[in-house]
Amino acid sequence: MAKENEDIKRPAQEVYDESKVRHLEDMEHIRLRPGMYIGKLGNGEKEDDGIYVLLKEIIDNAIDEFTMGHGKVIKVTLDERTVTVRDYGRGIPFGSVIAVFSKLNTGAKYDDAVFKKAVGLNGVGAKAANALSEEFYAESVRDGKCFYALFQRGKLIESGEKESGERNGTLVRFTPDPLMFAGYHFREEYVEEMLKNYAYLKKGLTLTLNGNSYKSENGLLDLVNDSLNEEPLYTPIHLTGEDIEVVITHGNSYGENIASFVNGQNTREGGTHLAAFREAVAKCLKEFFKTNYKKDFAPEDIRQSIIGAISIQIQEPIFESQTKVRLGSPYLWQKEVQNPDGTHSLDKGPSVRSYVNDFVGRQLDDYLHIHKEVVPILLKKISDSETQRQEIQGIQKKSRERNRSAATYNPKLRDCLYHYHEKTPKGKEEMAELSSIFITEGDSASGTLTQARNADYQAVFSLKGKPLNAVKVQRQKVAGNDELNYLISALGIENDNDNLRYNNIIIATDADDDGMHIRMLVVSFFLKYHPELVRRGHLHILQTPLFRVQNKKEVRYCYDQEEKNKAQAELKDSSTTRFKGLGEISPHEFADFVGENMRLDPVKISDEENITGLMEFYMGNNTFDRQNFIRKNLRNEVELDGVEF
Repeated sequence: MAKENEDIKRPAQEVYDESKVRHLEDMEHIRLRPGMYIGKLGNGEKEDDGIYVLLKEIIDNAIDEFTMGHGKVIKVTLDERTVTVRDYGRGIPFGSVIAVFSKLNTGAKYDDAVFKKAVGLNGVGAKAANALSEEFYAESVRDGKCFYALFQRGKLIESGEKESGERNGTLVRFTPDPLMFAGYHFREEYVEEMLKNYAYLKKGLTLTLNGNSYKSENGLLDLVNDSLNEEPLYTPIHLTGEDIEVVITHGNSYGENIASFVNGQNTREGGTHLAAFREAVAKCLKEFFKTNYKKDFAPEDIRQSIIGAISIQIQEPIFESQTKVRLGSPYLWQKEVQNPDGTHSLDKGPSVRSYVNDFVGRQLDDYLHIHKEVVPILLKKISDSETQRQEIQGIQKKSRERNRSAATYNPKLRDCLYHYHEKTPKGKEEMAELSSIFITEGDSASGTLTQARNADYQAVFSLKGKPLNAVKVQRQKVAGNDELNYLISALGIENDNDNLRYNNIIIATDADDDGMHIRMLVVSFFLKYHPELVRRGHLHILQTPLFRVQNKKEVRYCYDQEEKNKAQAELKDSSTTRFKGLGEISPHEFADFVGENMRLDPVKISDEENITGLMEFYMGNNTFDRQNFIRKNLRNEVELDGVEF
């Protein structure tokens, strides 16, 4: 046996010596590992794709100039592939222009001497925009002179100084590299939303996009008023301080709708400031009604249906990623200082939690004592939420007891190993971010997915059939529905969304009429009862191939009619299969569709849309208007598929 093992031929191994150790220049490293700097790449179809991160990094620098009192206008010019940003600040010192855009860890924001409470902190963003661009041009204008630099894929091509009649400031023009962002294009509506948010957060600043101007006179109050898709129960409360601004009101929708910002950065995943704000509002109102009305309300009843926003300014904030969507800073400021004895220590300012609690507690309490007309409206709203919650908890308790007695607790969940808001072993943190749950229809599809998934971070939840239409029925009936209770329990959102177990909630249904109907029923449930999960980008639709085109040499999977036609034209003597259901796709095939090449369409809520009205029209009672809409837009299978099989 030993002799047999000795005879086994092992593959030759590369020699590991000094020649295998490489040093990458700054621009090379960004191009090799772009995910470290901008998150995902993408093609511009989704608002968090890399090209928008690059644009935001450039705009952030212009915003920081305005914050420091220099320049009141930022102009953005955009076409499908190229974008230009012009500010009227101080202009970059000529001797630093090249380094600022090409040398990592180079910038003026590593202390608060020139920039205080800036968004751009790490000397990374502008360099990433340069490195990942096919062409990148920057110029700085100072006192009648201009210094310019032209780069291609991060490499300096040309630079120099010349006379200029332009006003002081900085201009950046870049074209993202199609080698990095395949088939990309800028979507103007995403950039427009970005600029609107900047305008709301920076009163007095005018931003233009292709000649259209955005400016806010009332800051966050304008943001909340402009984004309301329902009538608030009372005039929004607007409170401002030196480094903090908040808006609070209530509506009749379910869940919480609170936007959060740090130094002008939209922190859509929240963080320490949002947690502090939610706590502060609940604590203040709880104490107010307990002291003045002998009512002791639970925090979840106070926050039910709350609509609001918080913006806070922090020196050198700590974000939990380069994309800056979640604040991690525990303090308003902190910096390393050298003590008289030569040792070093951390000098810390007030905690974000205490600062927000003190401000909201004091200002909101004063507001309620002055504006007494708001108090009875708030009292009724919170009391109604309390009554409804207690009734629903009773219904859910009975449902859970019924499930336990039948020994059927969550029988449709095939769980994964790692979860989103649970402690993850060191080195496995990425698994928490990848954690996903597929919501499928029937045992056939769930069986395929269960075999194809990665059990480390992908779970599968199987529906028995068509779930309850959450738009048509009262909340009490939804609360008593076993299947939706199973789903809520699997997600970990029985009480609130703080313990969400999966980062990605993925609806995976068949590409037929029943599948589309089930998809809409599940989406409607989340939009009505858990809209904050949708707003934070957790809900997705899984795109699966509609066709398989193959010949003896090659197999291609096509997601639409155009891909299918192209495959049929290029693969001679091919046959085509139309997939009607997920169960028709083998687990071996499916593994690729839920792996690295998985295609997800995010479910988004537009602030301009009346969500309640849309759900009532499409998912409510079958009205005469909806019947006419269906008749007008009805398509048969030949029209949808393009060809009969």
